[in-house]
Amino acid sequence: MRRLAQAPNLAIATLWVQMLRDDGIDASVQREYLGAAAGQLPPDQCLPEIWVEDEAQFALAERLLHELRHRPQRRWACACGELVEGGFEQCWRCGAPMP
Repeated sequence: MRRLAQAPNLAIATLWVQMLRDDGIDASVQREYLGAAAGQLPPDQCLPEIWVEDEAQFALAERLLHELRHRPQRRWACACGELVEGGFEQCWRCGAPMP
C-alpha cells in the first residue's frame, strides 16, 4: 500500500478514489475523519489521503490522477451567444453541446 496524494477535502478524495476504481485501480481514502482533530494536530496532517493498494498499479494511478487534476480548459462560443469557459462541454444557458 502506497500513498498517492493528499486531497483538499473528503468530497474531492472520494471522487478521486472513485475515478481510480472505475479504471480498475484498487484505491482507498485514508484519514477520512481526521479533520475533527485539526487544532490538536497540524491542519496539513488532517487532510484525507488517497492510497493505492497494489504497488504495480501506482504509476498508472499517478498518471490518471495527474490527468484528472490537469484537465484542459477550453473557451468556446455557443450558437446562443453564451461564452463557455473551463472544462464544460455543454452550454449552461441553452444546453447545446460543444461544437
